[in-house]
Amino acid sequence: MSYELIALLMFSSMMLLLLTGKRVFGAIGFVAAAAALLLWGDGGSEMAFSAAMKLMKWYPLLTLPMFVFMGYMLSESGIAEDLYKMFHVWMGPLPGGLAVGTIFLMVAISAMNGLSVAGMAIGASIALPELLRRGYDKVMITGVIQAGSSLGILIPPSVVLVLYGMIARQPVGQLWLAGAVPGLMMAGMFMLYIAIRCRLQPHLGPALPQAEREQISMQEKLRLLSAGLVPVFIFLSMTGLFLMGYTSLVESSAVGAAAATLAALFKRRLSGKVMEDTLRKTLAISCMFMWIILAALCFGAVFDGLGAVRAIESFFVDSLHLGPWQILILMQLSFILMGMFLDDTAMLVIVAPLYIPLVGALGFDLIWYGVLYTITCQIAYMTPPFGYNLFLMRAMAPPEVTLRDIYVSVIPFVIIMALALTLVMVFPQLALWLPQLHYGS
Repeated sequence: MSYELIALLMFSSMMLLLLTGKRVFGAIGFVAAAAALLLWGDGGSEMAFSAAMKLMKWYPLLTLPMFVFMGYMLSESGIAEDLYKMFHVWMGPLPGGLAVGTIFLMVAISAMNGLSVAGMAIGASIALPELLRRGYDKVMITGVIQAGSSLGILIPPSVVLVLYGMIARQPVGQLWLAGAVPGLMMAGMFMLYIAIRCRLQPHLGPALPQAEREQISMQEKLRLLSAGLVPVFIFLSMTGLFLMGYTSLVESSAVGAAAATLAALFKRRLSGKVMEDTLRKTLAISCMFMWIILAALCFGAVFDGLGAVRAIESFFVDSLHLGPWQILILMQLSFILMGMFLDDTAMLVIVAPLYIPLVGALGFDLIWYGVLYTITCQIAYMTPPFGYNLFLMRAMAPPEVTLRDIYVSVIPFVIIMALALTLVMVFPQLALWLPQLHYGS
């Protein structure tokens, strides 16, 4: 049996196991370990051990539990809710102001947690009921929360970019800086769309009534401003120390986790239950990602040994006579198709052994491609019929928000994301300018 056929058999076996509902790391790890033993005998068992040691020795991986802890601490202690109240008071007088404030909230949550699930949970539990009560159009605000929560995997500290950096062997600090400008650009595009549409159709996002605005004193506004700026200050101090060179990547994550805990303590919200819930959720998320990375490294080692990447490159370039950009676009389309059925980490570990070396062989920058991959994951998250965010929203939304509402709500935001993806592809410096500026100096 040829190595190409073995690689195809491995890939199809893995997909079949995933379709049965098995856990991602279990399906990928089992196929990798079984293939290694069948191909190389007892010596193949060392591949999994080698992958585990490589994972344990990767020092930047310590950032993963630190940033997840920081996000959950701010969320469980109610500090994130203070942030939304601030946006509610200060932006409510504008048409669509609360929806724009929700995007601001999602950006802040993304900068605290690095996961889209956290943004979705906070948006659906805090922002959605308030927006519906204020008479906002349910279709529009459902799309706002889904689109805003997707920013969590692009704006630093993105956990997905940590995984990509581990698998692609690229510096996480550069990946985070590369995702910052496209992430903020996309958030700005969302807010611009909301502001224009609510200006043209005021009934979709009514402003706060004049009588209610007059009831809120300037003293109360300033109090909410100071309370809401606490998580923003934590993030800026953490990233500022890192960018100025005073702390390393891991040290800055520890600063963020410690600052979030001290903020909760200072506000007298650090109870035993808050700490227990935060630690439990942090441990669950961190262990899940570590198992996935371990399985991906093992699978990638087997694929490297088979030479499958070179075979795929030869198939695209020599057999189909496709150019580098055509191959890149086909890869992005395949991500969107897979995103209808899988989450971002599953997509990454399934195709990383194939795509990442191929991208490098085609002459593309792997830091830039990490941003392309992440934006494509955001689009896939929200693409019917089985987008990951669609079903998260369905599970968290009140009964009056139907599945049809959820499907319709994402259409304009998916178009905006596709436009942002095109801009980053056409103008790579949108992603590469900031890391080149910082690390070049």
